[in-house]
Amino acid sequence: MLNKFSPTQLLGMGFAFLQRFQQQRIRTFSLLFAVGFSLTLAVSACSPSASNNGTQETTSPSPAASGTTVHIGYQKASTVLYALKAKGELEKAFAASGSSVTWSEFPAGPPLLEALNSGSIDFGYTGESPPIFAQAGGVPLVYVAYDPWSPKAEAILVPKDSPIKSVAELKGKKIAFAKGSNANYLLVKALEKAGVNYSDIQRVTLTPADARAVFERKKVDAWAIWDPYLAVAEAATGARTLTDAMGLAPNRGYYLAAKSFVDAKPDALKIVLDKVKEVSNWAKNNPGEVAKLLSPALGIDAPVLEIAEKRRKYDVLPLTDEVITKQQEVADTFYKIKLIPKEIKVKEIVWQGKVNNS
Repeated sequence: MLNKFSPTQLLGMGFAFLQRFQQQRIRTFSLLFAVGFSLTLAVSACSPSASNNGTQETTSPSPAASGTTVHIGYQKASTVLYALKAKGELEKAFAASGSSVTWSEFPAGPPLLEALNSGSIDFGYTGESPPIFAQAGGVPLVYVAYDPWSPKAEAILVPKDSPIKSVAELKGKKIAFAKGSNANYLLVKALEKAGVNYSDIQRVTLTPADARAVFERKKVDAWAIWDPYLAVAEAATGARTLTDAMGLAPNRGYYLAAKSFVDAKPDALKIVLDKVKEVSNWAKNNPGEVAKLLSPALGIDAPVLEIAEKRRKYDVLPLTDEVITKQQEVADTFYKIKLIPKEIKVKEIVWQGKVNNS
């Protein structure tokens, strides 16, 4: 039965809302997303200025990287890669060897990983859910590093005047969330801790924008959501937090690469990761500047974005046994609730190379 699922079908689960954003090829692909995966990484996006921000050092390409064209997929919502493109530091790092960089923008993680599957890109970044769907579909990808993100950057909200005071009181209630997203995982784990079965709630699966509308009209009782939408809801409506992800879900992001790229061009991959690390350090140390630069891109006021920025963490780190175990728990949970049709082993696609931690 499982061999009836193609990589594209599995990777596409839960992303039907993208059909209004993409060209015909992606619209066709997104129709396969009926099971439900939403924009995992609309959270915490920001873009530093294209001007020099103190990341002057350029990594010297090795001979193995010479003549390479590195294809990178990014989202405006992916702070570090969006900033890396704006700054042009990666192009400088490859230029001495006659190598180059191309950039392709995607509205979210699932179509980005479909492009990786088709060979259109070599490297990208998503939240913790898209690579699970991709691996289940047989996409030849590799985890090469992770971003701590933050468990404070997602939460389950209720209206400020709601009588609901605890997660246990969500039994039988209508809860909005993006199916297959990090917030979906948070919801499952929060209910589990409170002794409520996932089947005992009324699940309302919506994109963040649609969920915000029904939440503000009180058509749902609660909303599981991430930053910056979380910060926007708090500022605009005074929404109360029943629980964030502390102790429940890791809420991490992952840097991912095509296996063919990792195998054939490991030196080029290391150059990319070094430059990603430099921009990540900038974002970590300048939340106010990041918020100002992100504001026009997302149409959200800078003070609200700064709240979200101060809740999140940035870094580019190697996957440890602990991180792999936590990501495996996400995969096992999605299999348990039938969001993916087969079990997977995350550790089978983790890069064994070294990330520069300096």
